[in-house]
Amino acid sequence: MLVVYMSLTGQTRKFVQKLPYETLEITLANAFDLEVHQPYIIVAPTYDVEATDILNDFIETGNNQAYLKGVCGSGNLNFNDLYCFTAKDLARDYHVPLLHCFEFQGNEKDVEIVKEKVNEIG
Repeated sequence: MLVVYMSLTGQTRKFVQKLPYETLEITLANAFDLEVHQPYIIVAPTYDVEATDILNDFIETGNNQAYLKGVCGSGNLNFNDLYCFTAKDLARDYHVPLLHCFEFQGNEKDVEIVKEKVNEIG
C-alpha cells in the first residue's frame, strides 16, 4: 500500500517513516502534478484548511481519488473536538474510512494499528 502524506513540522514524516510501505510526500510543488496508479492511504496532519488543501488538490488530480482507500490523522489531543479534524474531513468528503488517529509522530502501538487497518483494506 502506498502511503501519501504531507508534513509541515516533520512529525507526520517521522510517523510515516516507521511504516513498512512505499511513501509519497505531497508538497506545494508537486500536489497538482502527481498521479498514482495504485491503492493508497493518506496520513494527514491537523492544520487549517489553507495549509492542508494541497491534499485535496492531490486527491482531485487525474484519477487519484479512485485509488484512495483510507485516511489516518496526526494531531494533538489538547485540541479536543478539533483533534485530527483534517483527516476526519478528508474521510468524510471522499467517502473512505478514517483508519486511525494518533498524537504527534505516533508510537509503536499506532504503527501496529495502522498496519492492521491497511491489511484489512487490502
